Order: sequence, then C-alpha cells, then structure tokens
Amino acid sequence: MVSVVVPTFDSDEFLKECLRSIREQIYGNVEIIVVDHYSTDKTKEIAENSGARVIESNAKRSEARNIGAGKAKGNFVFFVDSDMELNSTVIEKCVEKIRNGCDAVIVPEVSVGEGFWAKCKALEKNCYIGDASIEAARFFKRDVFESTGGYDSELEAGEDWDLDQRICNRGYQIKRINVFIKHNEGKLSLQETMAKKNYYGKTIKLYRIKYPGWGKQQLKPFRSAFLRNWRRLAKDPIHALGMVFMKFLEFVSFEIGLEAC
Repeated sequence: MVSVVVPTFDSDEFLKECLRSIREQIYGNVEIIVVDHYSTDKTKEIAENSGARVIESNAKRSEARNIGAGKAKGNFVFFVDSDMELNSTVIEKCVEKIRNGCDAVIVPEVSVGEGFWAKCKALEKNCYIGDASIEAARFFKRDVFESTGGYDSELEAGEDWDLDQRICNRGYQIKRINVFIKHNEGKLSLQETMAKKNYYGKTIKLYRIKYPGWGKQQLKPFRSAFLRNWRRLAKDPIHALGMVFMKFLEFVSFEIGLEAC
C-alpha cells in the first residue's frame, strides 16, 4: 500500500482536482490521508467526499506531514501538496523505481497557472528539472522515512532539502522518475510570490544554521540552472525577462524576511 499524505488549509480551490488525480492512479493500492489545519472553507467536506481520511490538527506543514505519516498504513509514504495534480502513472513509477533499488524518489514538478507571472514561474521551474540542489524526494519507503526522523518540525522552509540530506548521510539512495507532478499556481501575482518568499526568509534561519555552506548555494537568487538552460530562456525572452524581474523582487522580499527573524 502507498499512503498519500496531503496537508491542507483553506485548500478548496485546488483540492478536488488533487484528490481526483490520486484516486485515478493506475497503481490501485492507495490510501489518502488529509491533515487539515482546521480550514474555514469546504476543504474538509471535499476531502471526506473524496474518500480521504481526515485528521484535524493545528500543526504546520512539516509536522502535519509527520502526523499523516504516523497514521499511515502503507509500506510507502508519498507527500503531495493540495495544489498539485498527479499524472496517472506517478505512483506506479515510484514503486517500480524503489523495487529496482532505491529508498526515496524525486518526482519532478512542472508549474501551470493563469497570467503572465504564472508563465514566468513555469519557465523558472522548468529550469530546475534534474537539478539536485533544488529538487527533493517526496516518495519514501516508510521505514526509511521513520528511521531518519521524518521532517524536522522546526523547519517551515528547506524541510524537504533537510530530509534529503539526512537520508543521504545515512547511506540511503535517492533516485528520480521522469513522470511529472503538475503544480497549479493559479492566477499568480507578484504580491503573492513576494509574500511567500518573505515568509520563507523569516523561517529559513534554522536551515541555514544546519547547512551553512550548502544552504548558501541553494538560496542564491540566480542559479546555475539558468545558465544551463539558456537556450530555453532565449526562446522565450519576454517571460525570461519577467522571470529575472520576479526573481529580483523575490530575493529582496526574502532578505527582508531574513533580516526580520
């Protein structure tokens, strides 16, 4: 069995499609666990109507994932955000990859959404595919997840990178599949993405303390991934320029958040 854990808070805009994509997996032995932060919209109703087991908790994202994993019945745990949709073969490919000799699996993401800034974000995310400094595992053997202590509940940013580091340090292997998760950004605005980076800046301090060298590399505003993908960027100059402007504003917001913590 694969236990899919979905943390939620006021997630009714995208949750129905997220859960539908989980239910429609080719791999049939799946349970869905929604860990909800006492949503005020229809999140709980949607989850229950979709056949998910709902656990209500005041926990933030990292702890919520651990709570869901603690209630899981499966041999594998898979962490999916409520604004994501899965290709129908994702779980099948993850299980197959582990059976062929690894302990955790990276599932690459593509970004979709409405409007100019969502297209800029999609271009950025495409540059990160295959980048080990950015992508992180989200599908795990359950015993491996538990033996490494799960997500650090003190981290609200960089928690997935941190877990990857601990898994690798114990000698476990992480591999990747070539089937994608679709991350729905909705109608993304500059204000929204800046607010998100500001929040990450306020919560990243503990991660940077744990990994001062590696963390500095990961948190650079302009990454080597952009140089590697210069042809992709050159083919879409308007959105590439928008991406650069967006990354600059995100970096400013991040640094303001960092100074405030």
